[in-house]
Amino acid sequence: MLDNADLNLPEIEYEGKTIQLSHGLYSVIMSGHDRAKREEAFKLYYSAFRKILTTLATTYYGNVKANMFYKSVRGHESCLNKALFEEDVDASVYARLVKSVSEATPIMHRYMALRKRVLGYADMHMYDIYPSLVPNAELKLSFEEAFELCLKGLEPLGEEYLSLFRKGRDEGWIDVCETEGKRSGAYSIGIYGNHPFVLLNYQKTTHDVFTIAHEMGHSLHSYYSNGAQPYAKADYKIFVAEVASTVNEVLLLKYLLKTTEDANLKKYLLNYFMDMIRTTLFRQTQFAEFEEKAHALAEGGEPLNKDNLSSLYLELNKKYYGEAVTHDEEISFEWARIPHFYRSFYVYKYATGITSAICIANRILREGEKAVEDYKRFLKGGCSTDPVSLLKIAGADLTAEAPFKAAMAEFEEALKEFEALS
Repeated sequence: MLDNADLNLPEIEYEGKTIQLSHGLYSVIMSGHDRAKREEAFKLYYSAFRKILTTLATTYYGNVKANMFYKSVRGHESCLNKALFEEDVDASVYARLVKSVSEATPIMHRYMALRKRVLGYADMHMYDIYPSLVPNAELKLSFEEAFELCLKGLEPLGEEYLSLFRKGRDEGWIDVCETEGKRSGAYSIGIYGNHPFVLLNYQKTTHDVFTIAHEMGHSLHSYYSNGAQPYAKADYKIFVAEVASTVNEVLLLKYLLKTTEDANLKKYLLNYFMDMIRTTLFRQTQFAEFEEKAHALAEGGEPLNKDNLSSLYLELNKKYYGEAVTHDEEISFEWARIPHFYRSFYVYKYATGITSAICIANRILREGEKAVEDYKRFLKGGCSTDPVSLLKIAGADLTAEAPFKAAMAEFEEALKEFEALS
């Protein structure tokens, strides 16, 4: 409620009008190309958090203390171990993720240095890392055109998968257009004994083209799981929930990169892919490491407050983004605006999800039918066994280094291609 109702964000002049800054407007401005406006919004936004930082730190500490209580009464070694035990995930997966991404931060530092060079800034700030490096290269397709493009990109999954994908369109699973009173964003829901439903608010943007592939990935995961499992075991765990959707995105992106002859569009797609990995793998792992270290401080007897939480976050921000970025004081408060921290040890699943998806997509493209059959066994698995074992069936063994190395190799390869085209 502090974040949503009582933050009292200040006003800002935007598109000729003076309006109150909001979380949504902040995101829009940050991805825009008006640098002065980005800086203004960045400083105004965090000035509001600075005013209630003590209260937010106390609230977060209360959440951590609750985790410590349940950890102790249920006999777990740590809050992290308790959270992973409840998900049936071995603690080595979390440790492997943080270690692998930490070792790959030099690649992120190279990307930040590239971004700084392409943008032509003497000093690049945290409010400069969001705009696309290739403006005016959007895919502007109608829904029907975008849907057909998704089908072409997903051809490696075979005709059975494609026929189900078409079925979603032809039999009315998908609510496509934005209408008054409709929920924003995009969403998929699986219903046992019936087909899934997809909610879109389709616009002619590259992001929304990928959203079709993403949400239908969720839906077909539910379709396969519900069709193969009894009701009690059909609902797959959150740990694997983003894998099928991201496999579709990766396959579509690789198809577009392979087939496009427009150099500017190719650069745009490479930048899109790098930012997908930056935000979903690197950033979420940074969050995961922050949670682990914050809980470790509290478990070691050190009370959490605005100073040590902000100091910890700033230290991690420097580790992940490197010296090419000016680490503004305001970014040390970013922990205070992340709602996922109140669902402790949740965010790492975004990072393991994209890691698994890249590994599985690469195997499908490399091995063909055998890999597709194994992938379908994963899709049909529901929660019939633990999620790490299910991913192993599809070829992503998160207890080993290979999937993480594959994801980092993808990031570095996209970076090299972009550098060659720049």
